[in-house]
Amino acid sequence: MTSPDPAAPGDLLPDVWFTRDLPVLRAIARLVDSAGPGSSPYLLGAVVPASGLPKAEVIAAAKALAETGYVEPLTNHAGEIVRITGISAEARRLTGLWPTPQSEWERLTEQLAARADRAPTDVERERWRAFADAAAAVGAADGALLMAALIGGYVPRNR
Repeated sequence: MTSPDPAAPGDLLPDVWFTRDLPVLRAIARLVDSAGPGSSPYLLGAVVPASGLPKAEVIAAAKALAETGYVEPLTNHAGEIVRITGISAEARRLTGLWPTPQSEWERLTEQLAARADRAPTDVERERWRAFADAAAAVGAADGALLMAALIGGYVPRNR
């Protein structure tokens, strides 16, 4: 299979999200999350070694991430990004710093299975298995909707 020709009219451009933008966003998120007092982890120059990508690709990714609102850039007089001053809530979710409904549903179902396996009595084991079976019956899609409500702080009340 050949890659699409970026110069051909009508053809899709090659995907850069997984190869360039997401690795840079993850590097930025790691730096932001590990920031200590007095450090400057937001400098674009620190992102280059943290991402493992060439400087030109990091600059292109930073521009794309800034244009889509994932990162908040600080630019110099020439308009070049020199510093990242923050990341969005969606960037935190995409990089794993904050939970997503899907990841929390997976964690919940893993916990239920582990609790069932490690329960000290048969009665407790059966209760945890019933809970795990009920979660499996709900399914991942509806489970993620439930977790979205819980993460967001909204749980519908009985009328």
